Parts: sequence; C-alpha cells; structure tokens
Amino acid sequence: MNWQMVTAIAQLATVAVGIPSLIYFAVQLREQTKERRQEARNALTIQWGDLTKALHENGEFAAIHLRGVHSFHELDPVSKLRFSAFQNRFFKNFEGMYYSRREGILSSELWDEIERTMSDFLAYDGVRQWWETRKHWHTEAFVGVVEAIIARGDKPTAYSTYNVTDVALPKHG
Repeated sequence: MNWQMVTAIAQLATVAVGIPSLIYFAVQLREQTKERRQEARNALTIQWGDLTKALHENGEFAAIHLRGVHSFHELDPVSKLRFSAFQNRFFKNFEGMYYSRREGILSSELWDEIERTMSDFLAYDGVRQWWETRKHWHTEAFVGVVEAIIARGDKPTAYSTYNVTDVALPKHG
C-alpha cells in the first residue's frame, strides 16, 4: 500500500466519523432552537398575565385604564402616573418581544399576535397621547415599529362595546 492510498483511507475515515458528528450537532442545535422558542412563548404568557393582573385584580386601576385609553390628557395627575407606569411596562414588554423576533427567538406567528395586540391598543387616542410623552424611552427601531402601526390609522375596537362614560374615576384630594 502506498502513501496516497493510506492518505485516501484516512480522509475517508475522517469523513465517516465527521458526518455523523455534524448531523448530531445539527439535531442538537435544532432542539436548542425549539427550546428557546418555547421559553419565549412561556415568557410572553407569563408577562402578559402579570401585566393584565393589574386590570382584573384592581377595579380602581381598571377604571383608570379604560378612561386612559380614551384620553390620557383628561386623566388627573395621579391617574396619569398610574396609567403611564402600566403603559411603560406594557410597551417595554412589547419592545423585548420585538428584539426576540429580530434575533430569531420568537416566531413570526407569535410576533404577528403581539403586533395585532399593539395595534388594538395604539388605535386609541389615549394610548397614542401617552406614547407621544414616552416614546423617547424606547429604541429608535422599536419607535419605528410603533409609529408604523399608528400610521395605519386602525379603528379602536378592543373596548368598543364598553360604555366608558359609565366608568367613574376615583376622586383624589
């Protein structure tokens, strides 16, 4: 056997050992990607539940929220602060999900769901009024996403069946 034959056999052995290793690595990478996406879905669910808890566990804040989505400017100072704090958490979560989507962690399907949710809220005057006061707290890329949603001019429907004029705001002395 000559050296060329030995070299060819060695290369063939390397390929025979290397291909299964590459296949194994690819399978592991795919599984890790699935796990990261599942973790992102779980985080989204937990964050959403934590945020909306303020609405269903606190009637006073729910009233502030309903009034605020219709007009941020008409809220009293304390209600503006509470509404603003809630919206800031809300939009910081949206921003985090936007970056998860950009990095390929969040699927297109889930991002579409988030964007539809943002569209529902951004259709309301009060949320857009709040956004004007706080958009500088967000990254330029995310501001662009929100501004594009606002520019579409969607009609407010999320609370269209609620009679917001019947919701009394708490009195602050």
